[in-house]
Amino acid sequence: MTSMSKILGAAATLALSAGAALAEPGLIIDLGGKFDKSFNESAYTGAQRWVEETGGDYVETELQSEAQREQTMRRMAERGANPVVVLGFANASTLEKVAPDYPDTNFVIIDEQVDQPNVKSIKFAEHEGSYLAGMMAAIASETGTVSFVGGMDVPLIRKFACGYAQGAKAVNEDIEVIQNMTGTTPAAWNDPVKGGELTRSQISQGSDVVYAAAGGTGVGVLQAAADEGIYAIGVDSNQNYMHPETMLTSMVKRVDNAVYDAFEAAEAGTLETGLEVLDLESEGVALAMDENNEDLVTEEMRTAIDEAKQQIIAGEIEVHDYTETDSCPVEM
Repeated sequence: MTSMSKILGAAATLALSAGAALAEPGLIIDLGGKFDKSFNESAYTGAQRWVEETGGDYVETELQSEAQREQTMRRMAERGANPVVVLGFANASTLEKVAPDYPDTNFVIIDEQVDQPNVKSIKFAEHEGSYLAGMMAAIASETGTVSFVGGMDVPLIRKFACGYAQGAKAVNEDIEVIQNMTGTTPAAWNDPVKGGELTRSQISQGSDVVYAAAGGTGVGVLQAAADEGIYAIGVDSNQNYMHPETMLTSMVKRVDNAVYDAFEAAEAGTLETGLEVLDLESEGVALAMDENNEDLVTEEMRTAIDEAKQQIIAGEIEVHDYTETDSCPVEM
């Protein structure tokens, strides 16, 4: 039975060995679905890679509404999944409440920090990767205006936007960076029509490079950029393949590796709780370079990005993290 066909309501299979129960891991896909071509899909890809490489299996469910968060976490834990991996910052407050009730279950949350003894928190240095994306955008821009479309207006997404603006202005201090958020509710993650509308509005204001950090909404952003013939930058997953003629790059977050490593560590009995931050140095964030964008990426871009990456790792360039101060040092 594969994870695709597994019904969450069925009890997780328990293999008893020397009196110990070996539980299957669980994965809770966040709103937007596992085929959002972005954050959730990256997590799903990591879980599937673990299945293919180990022959293991896992329990999976997809959230359909905010109201399901607590019930789904509890159901996963009660049916024996261990660890239970939850995706997205929106699960943090729920996990704070749920984790203490299941002290023998390990939880992993990706994109936020929860300080409980049985929780591993994995966060990413999105501002560092976004800084490099902003540099590429500024070098590619011919109009002196670039833009950003975010999903839900929350500090995490402003962290992407602020890093992007810092990188763009490091290349051209006079560049204009337009920023729009899709909305203030979770629906903002899955509104490609609105994403396209925002992008076309930005283009009318002069933007010729747009960076999307908006989950499924980003699909509309990238499509509008392709339709209008401007460059676009994808996020989370490598989205270069979607529009090879206009996708300048993608700022990938290795959510797939985070899920894979959590499953693997749990199986080996080496899963450590606490906070782990995946950054440029650990290749937790990176710019995607492949056959789909090789003709768009100039030698000037490659050199600038490589140099800045090493300077950030060495601490010679300090990229401000919006979430530390709820503010950005550059004008947007």
